[in-house]
This record gives sequence, structure tokens and C-alpha cells, in this order.
Amino acid sequence: MNTHKLTLAALFVAIGTLSAHLVYIPAGASKCFPVQHAINVLCAVLLGPKEAVSVAFVISCLRNMAGTGSLLAFPGSMIGALLAGLAYRRWHNVSSAMLGEVFGTGILGGLAAWVIAWAILNSKAAAWFFVPPFLVSTIGGSIIAGLLVKSGVLSHITPAFSGKAGK
Repeated sequence: MNTHKLTLAALFVAIGTLSAHLVYIPAGASKCFPVQHAINVLCAVLLGPKEAVSVAFVISCLRNMAGTGSLLAFPGSMIGALLAGLAYRRWHNVSSAMLGEVFGTGILGGLAAWVIAWAILNSKAAAWFFVPPFLVSTIGGSIIAGLLVKSGVLSHITPAFSGKAGK
């Protein structure tokens, strides 16, 4: 990873970790963070799938250590980041990254969170319990990221963003 990518990853980790104190949607045993989903899409587009998953993992770890997250932060954020990165790598457009994030976090991450809640947290929640709040959070965050990318604001943050980022 080059210095520019590492710096952007560290910036996203800081934003994701610090924003956990400000913006979240309580949903039973989980806390949904739209900023995390925006970061997933931005990392997928600007850095690539491996880096997006790494950033999501580090943010989840730090949020858990700070007491602002739960074990459910891992599946939602990491699966969404991976699918966003893979979708962007395959189709080279922000909309595909957004859809990858929404499906990865909202559906697959919600179902994986149920498995974790059932197996580790001994929760009796229904299988689809986490899907609606995860979807709300990830759709909002993905839209925010899409607007940031399409507005051109990111060209001021990273001169490397020229439509070829994340490859």
C-alpha cells in the first residue's frame, strides 16, 4: 500500500471511529452507523476492496474497544465493504459500489449479524430482525457517499481520484 492510500485509510478510520459518538441509529442489540456505510463506499472507490475491508475491520475494532459498537459491527461493515469494492472493481462506477454496499451490509450483513446474535449473544431475534435497520443505515450512507463522489468534492481531497481509483 502506498503512502497516499495509507493516509486516506487512516483518515477514514479516524472519521469512522470518531463519528460513532455522534451519529447512530439504535436498533435493538445493534447500533447502525450511516457514516460507516459512506466510508465503505468511499474506500471501495478510492482504495479498493482489500483496503475497504481493512478499514471497516479497524473501525469495528476501535468502536468495540471504545464501547460505541458491538460484535454486530463486524459482519455488516466488512461484508458491505468487500462487495462494494468488488462491484466497483468489476463495473467501474459508483452506483455499483453503492449497490454492493447495500446488498452486502443490508441483506448479507443483516443475516450474518443474526447468526452472531444467536450464537454468541444468545439472542432469540428472528432471522430477518437485523435486515431492516441495516438496510436503512446502509442506504442512507451509500447515498451520502455517492453524492460526495459525484459532486467532485473528493478531487480536492485526493488528486489521485480521476475515475481510475481503487484498481
